[in-house]
Amino acid sequence: MTPLSEIYSFLHTAERLKNELRHSFTSKGRQESVAEHTWRMTLMAMLIVPKLDKKVNFEKLLKMIVIHDIVEVFAGDTPVPFMVGNDALKEEKARKELEAIKEVRNRLGDVPGKEIEELWHEFEARESYEAKVANALDKLEVQVQHNEADIATWIPVEYGLIYSRRPYTAFDPVMDELRRIIEQEAEEKLTAAGIPLQRPKE
Repeated sequence: MTPLSEIYSFLHTAERLKNELRHSFTSKGRQESVAEHTWRMTLMAMLIVPKLDKKVNFEKLLKMIVIHDIVEVFAGDTPVPFMVGNDALKEEKARKELEAIKEVRNRLGDVPGKEIEELWHEFEARESYEAKVANALDKLEVQVQHNEADIATWIPVEYGLIYSRRPYTAFDPVMDELRRIIEQEAEEKLTAAGIPLQRPKE
C-alpha cells in the first residue's frame, strides 16, 4: 500500500494539470486547462450516462475519465490539430505517454498506481463499453469547447475536424445523437463566419 505521504506528494504533482493549457479557448477568450476539460467530461457523464440503453459501470467510467489525461502531468498536452498528417509527432506523443504512465505507476505503487495504469491502457484501447463512452465524451467535450470559443481561435485544420468525432460515437445511438447536435452547432458557427463546410463524403 502506497504511504499517504507519497499519495499527497503525487497530488502536488498532479496540480500541473491545472496549469497545462490545451488548444481550446473558453467563451471569455482564455485558454482552457487540462483539468477543466476533465471536469466537464465528468459532468457530461453524470448527465448523459443515465440516457444510455446499455448498463455502464459508472464508478469505473468516472475513474477512467479522471485519469485519462494523467500522463500529461509528465508528457504535456499535444494538440490533435497539430498531429494531422504528422505521423512523427503522433509516435512521439505515444512514446512520451507510455513513459509517463509508467512514471505514474512507479510513484504510486501497486495501490493505486496499478489501477490507474490499467484504466489508462483500457481507455486507450477503446474496447470496453466504459472506454468507448469515455473516449466519446473526451472527443465531444473538445468540440463543445470549440463551439463556445470565438471562431478566431480556430485554426483552419479544425474546420474539417468537426466531423472527426463520428467514429467515436457510432457505437451508441444516444452518443451519436449528441454528436449530431454538437456537430450541427459547429456547422452553424462556421457558416455564420462565412467559412465553407468541409463535409466528408458519405
